[in-house]
Amino acid sequence: MRLALHINDYSGLGTPARMAPALAQVARTAEDAGFCRLSLTDHVWQISMIGEENEPMLESYTTLGFLAGQTRTIELQTLVTAATYRPPGLLAKIVTTLDVLSGGRAWLGIGAGWNEQEAAGLGLPYGPQGERFARMEETVQICMRMWGEGEDSFVGRHYQLAGTLNSPQPLSRPRPRILIGGSGERVTLRLAARYADAINVYGGPDAGQKVARLREHCAAVGRDADVIEKSAVLPLAVTATGDVERLLDELRRLHELGFTTVYGAVADVAALTPLETLGSKVIPEIAGW
Repeated sequence: MRLALHINDYSGLGTPARMAPALAQVARTAEDAGFCRLSLTDHVWQISMIGEENEPMLESYTTLGFLAGQTRTIELQTLVTAATYRPPGLLAKIVTTLDVLSGGRAWLGIGAGWNEQEAAGLGLPYGPQGERFARMEETVQICMRMWGEGEDSFVGRHYQLAGTLNSPQPLSRPRPRILIGGSGERVTLRLAARYADAINVYGGPDAGQKVARLREHCAAVGRDADVIEKSAVLPLAVTATGDVERLLDELRRLHELGFTTVYGAVADVAALTPLETLGSKVIPEIAGW
């Protein structure tokens, strides 16, 4: 089992002038500690379950590009891109650029999006839920087309591309991996069964049920569910006595359900000590699972 660091709160990084060096230090410390991936939230305003909407929020792909230059091995992605926020052809180009400039470390993490308030606030495309899922599916199809051979047009219900030229191509082979995030069992996991290299769900009590539903959807489309990485989101708290053992118990539970990667935000991450604790006391323990 592996850990991935998720950053969804920039308020602890200090003033805007201090954010870049603080974030670079966090990323390098996570890499040195043995985290396999670094993911960023794809929001433009802070969300209510984390803090106040006017708290600092950095645009995700600009930030990932910066972090690509600060690191060497850790994989980079959003958790997850709101599909409607960027035109699909541009999104494919953005992830391609990140992959090329990071030496082949980019993932496409994608979901349908849910934050209507921030979308309306900044005038970003949104739409009804069914339409967002349809746009997400076409977005994935376009990305896969642009990361493959040929330059044919794409004509879908929501997007039409006269050509899918994408030069240079990504370094990742056969293409950047695709993670579909969200816990919807009827649509999200059905799309994951068809297209995803990985899924991401909340690691709560119903996490095992999500894996079971994914297997059902995979059987329906004739795909081996075992080729899809199962990942979960879980807070990575290691600041109090007993936290390490409690976290190991939670990770063991998820491992027994079939999860192989856990993404988690780390409180007071800019202090670096929690990352170092996870690197010395948790990551080595779970590496053989």
